[in-house]
Amino acid sequence: MVEARQLDPLYLVQYILKWLIIAGSIGILSGSASAFFLAALDWVTEARLHHPWLLWLLPAGGAFISFLYLKLGKEAGKGNNLIIEQIHSGDGAVPLRMAPLVLFGTLTTHLFGGSAGREGTAVQMGGSLSEWFGRLIKINPLDRKIVLMCGISSGFGAVFGTPLAGAVFGLEVLAIGVISYEALLPCFIASFIGHMVTTAWGIQHIHYAIGDIPPFDWLVMTKVICASVLFGLSAFLFIQLTRKLKQLFSKWFANPVAKSAIGGLLIVALVYALGTRDYLGLGIPLIQHAFQEAASPAVFLLKTLFTALTLGTGFQGGEVTPLFVIGSTLGSALGGLLHLSVPFLAAIGFVSVFSGAAKTPLACFIMGIELFGSEGAIYLFIGCLIAFLCSGRIGIYESQRVLSYPMGK
Repeated sequence: MVEARQLDPLYLVQYILKWLIIAGSIGILSGSASAFFLAALDWVTEARLHHPWLLWLLPAGGAFISFLYLKLGKEAGKGNNLIIEQIHSGDGAVPLRMAPLVLFGTLTTHLFGGSAGREGTAVQMGGSLSEWFGRLIKINPLDRKIVLMCGISSGFGAVFGTPLAGAVFGLEVLAIGVISYEALLPCFIASFIGHMVTTAWGIQHIHYAIGDIPPFDWLVMTKVICASVLFGLSAFLFIQLTRKLKQLFSKWFANPVAKSAIGGLLIVALVYALGTRDYLGLGIPLIQHAFQEAASPAVFLLKTLFTALTLGTGFQGGEVTPLFVIGSTLGSALGGLLHLSVPFLAAIGFVSVFSGAAKTPLACFIMGIELFGSEGAIYLFIGCLIAFLCSGRIGIYESQRVLSYPMGK
């Protein structure tokens, strides 16, 4: 009966129209919120660069963010994990206050120099706005899960300008080894419209060139596989270091306000000990440099340390853009060592480290094609797959379920 209903032309038309309206509305909300966030993020980044003294306010900024979440955040403090939990269980709620809290928290982190990303903010805004919209139209419990997945997809697709990757990311991030295709069309609609709305607001995304693709031969393939193993291990390092720092600082400082203040002080101390501010904020200049010439092997390690310390001590922000930095700079360094084109290996590292850390190899592979073109598809796929296999069983999202894993228990 279900299959017959799904083949009914009238049912299919109703289904498509229904999700065009629902997912399209989510895309408009999420895309507009992401556009505002990206514009504000550019502004606070410019302010930090023009006023270096703002770094000294990082401990106070971190303490204030943690104070706000302590008093007002409640469940919203779980961030992306709360949205994933609600898609799996559905026995709670994603509060609307998550959107303004994470927006303010992330902008504060970047204004004062924390090393964090932007994906977490866009996804949380998309998730909370989609939950609000679902309650507004009185969506049923099954459709609510799809609506939340649309929120993830639209936020991701809008903030990175990769609507196809955003659609698949919303499906793939929930559980390792299993993808639910029932939400594929709604997630694509939400991600695509979110991207189009963000673009319509005048937001432009940075593009990187992969350069010349080497012709296929077994020596090149062997070098790419070896590099991909290292991409997976660097993702593993990031995951473990971030989790360990969260555990240690929570153990040492029971008060989250004090924990963030101490974290801010440590970041300031690191900046002056190293004599550079290159590892603060998103790290976009590091990516741009990595695509131009071979980076130092120390760059990816230092960005890993700064980001793990920022997120591990309670600052707000995502992990993905720092993972792009880590992957591209590691790839750039390996390009010189392996005698491969620097931008070529930087591009593979860009998506592969993210693949290993987020456990979303298909979404990352598609992102690679959207960003760098299809000419290097075979190498991008190998990079994402090998990094995924070599990065351990757990990823950056603690609520992500491990339902199936190719390497066994």
